[in-house]
Amino acid sequence: MSANFNIAFAMMRRRARVAVWLCASSIALPMVGGCQSLRSPFGPPDDSPYGLTNNDYQDSVNPIAQVSGEEIPGTNDEISVADGSLAEKTKNTTKSVTNFLTGREQEDRERAKQFYKAGDQLFRTAGTQSTEVRKKTYAQAAKQFKKAGESAPGSALEQDSMFMRAESLFFADQLTMATDTYEKLQKQYPRNRHNDRVAARLFSISRYWIDTVKADEGSWIPINFTDSSRPRLDTDGHAIRVLDQIRYDDPTGRLADDATMAAAAEYIRQEKFEEADEFLTDLRETFGDSEHLFLAHLLGLRCKLEIYAGPKYSELVLEEAETLVRQTRQRFPDKMAEPKYGDLVARAAAEIAYHRAERLAQKASFREKRKEYRAAATYYNELLEKYGDTPQAEIARKRLPEIERLPGVPTQRLSWLTTIFPESRKKNPLKLNIPASDQSVEPTETLFR
Repeated sequence: MSANFNIAFAMMRRRARVAVWLCASSIALPMVGGCQSLRSPFGPPDDSPYGLTNNDYQDSVNPIAQVSGEEIPGTNDEISVADGSLAEKTKNTTKSVTNFLTGREQEDRERAKQFYKAGDQLFRTAGTQSTEVRKKTYAQAAKQFKKAGESAPGSALEQDSMFMRAESLFFADQLTMATDTYEKLQKQYPRNRHNDRVAARLFSISRYWIDTVKADEGSWIPINFTDSSRPRLDTDGHAIRVLDQIRYDDPTGRLADDATMAAAAEYIRQEKFEEADEFLTDLRETFGDSEHLFLAHLLGLRCKLEIYAGPKYSELVLEEAETLVRQTRQRFPDKMAEPKYGDLVARAAAEIAYHRAERLAQKASFREKRKEYRAAATYYNELLEKYGDTPQAEIARKRLPEIERLPGVPTQRLSWLTTIFPESRKKNPLKLNIPASDQSVEPTETLFR
């Protein structure tokens, strides 16, 4: 037991020495350099990339220049103009140690360009290969683009590397990883210049996932073990999340309303009408010029009628449906002139009237059971006045003559007990004694005293 303790103690001392060495190196290395200006690991900003001059740029085509703003002469990089203070050196050294321990590439602009060129070459080569070989080549290109982004953090080259890595994963049919990379790009660089293309890719991925779910309906295997192009679980849920993320990343983008409509349609397919109604309401209120606006009104009517739970529950959704019917008829008179759309809205309005009449009939029936015939007659009359062409109106016409000759309020039972046991005197309510002449005087008593 003593030997085991000595071995464990020796291992602890060794680990402690390693930790102390790492901390000391992160502080001591910048101090060795003195107070000289910090030289950027990417080189001075005036250096021509790849050793080319401005004249060489006119005579050559650089694969990075086509994609990344890093290759534009005169472009400043944040890292190349970093502060040369001791704190900045310590920060950079600590970052280098962290990158080494986590297996990430060190910050080096020249290496980033080399990685990007290698990835670009693989990406171009993959387009000329057969299907099976092509996917492997795209996967290799994605690794090179990942290294390029890690080697130039916080730069335009990193943005382009992340985008090209996502593109490589997309063409390699690794759609889940591609989606994560696209979303990471949108999160780190909300206003990057690839917004529209990223939104288009995410939209196509989500539509593909929804189509695969439709094709696999009835499958008894809920987990995906083999297909790297789909999530492991809840494929349609991931698709809706991606569509919602498109709206969040670029609310005014060209695909924002398309993503909203696609998410609502998928929720309707799943018979989740409350969630679908939220998306449709957002589309109607936010995207007034969308080509899906009329369809959002029609589907919104259907969703609200499906959400309605019956006469024993709130009628708020019926009020919203009535408002939506009026808006549809006012905003789209040309569509209402077409028989198929006009009949569709008319049927929705008739269904709303039926539910309204059903609620009034239930209220009247409830009052009848309590022998409150005057209140019951009031509800029946309202039913006949507003919804005289509904089936419930026939019930009202039959019941009204029968209850008109009955007492309006129920007769009090055992009324003689009131004479024997009269009610106690009513107590006067407490009042504040505030002089009428002087309103500024504070009251001396409260309701609690």
